[in-house]
Amino acid sequence: MRLANLGGRAVLLTDGTAVDVESASGGRFAADPTSLYRRWDEFRSWADGVRNVAGEPVEPARLGPPVPEPRQVFGIGLNYGAHAAESGVGVPAEPAVFTKFPTCITGPVGEVALPDGDSRVDWEIELVVVIGRTARDVPASRAWERVAGLTAGQDLSERTMQFAGPVPQFSLGKSHPGFGPTGPCLVTPEEFDDPDDLRLRSSLNGECVQDGRTGQMVLPVAELVARLSRTVTLLPGDLIFTGTPEGVGFARQPPRYLAPGDELVSDVEGIGELRQRVVEPRATRNGTSHV
Repeated sequence: MRLANLGGRAVLLTDGTAVDVESASGGRFAADPTSLYRRWDEFRSWADGVRNVAGEPVEPARLGPPVPEPRQVFGIGLNYGAHAAESGVGVPAEPAVFTKFPTCITGPVGEVALPDGDSRVDWEIELVVVIGRTARDVPASRAWERVAGLTAGQDLSERTMQFAGPVPQFSLGKSHPGFGPTGPCLVTPEEFDDPDDLRLRSSLNGECVQDGRTGQMVLPVAELVARLSRTVTLLPGDLIFTGTPEGVGFARQPPRYLAPGDELVSDVEGIGELRQRVVEPRATRNGTSHV
């Protein structure tokens, strides 16, 4: 099953068209995509039986985030050995966890305004896990049962704030408006030949800057869900950004960051593409000076 958010309404993607969930279910399920995750088993049972329902064409620019209002958004740092090496640090024994505040979550296509001031905005293509059932103290062997599906995400990161001392501000540096593009849809695990080994890539202005496979993750999806659930209760609709492969901007020589006019295109195998255009800071566009 492929579930998307088209103009704020939940839709099933079938044969290149979008079937409106509220209409097709006769009102049994609401149009709000977030509400479906709280009734995930019931919704899946219904959706699996949908056949021969007419849909409308899908315009990528109208797609929103598959989960527009997640209650919790987790990020995992240094979950690829090569990325840890390029960052100059070792692979942690336990997942390096931060949060992305939910207001940064956006859809797969759009603009990203650089923050005001001396910003250094970097890219990080990631596989994003969407939780479908409440998870608490779940063993890794049962963790996929708690997963609704997978989507693509960009963990955009403002490095100046992220690495500011004396205590780094990972969560703030990764939560500016538009810093969490996700989509273009949620894909349920059974759609993949192997949901633990998907190719993910990013290109900047047509140049490939990241190219890896999720099979290279230090801690795979099941282990991340299990370890997070030992400490926190994972809720339906929660997002887990699972880490990024090597190729980020700050680790390059010289470092490279996003600039106005750049186009960042990201793709996860079997899920689809994200496309962000980078624009000037809001203060600059409004004709006001920086503080």
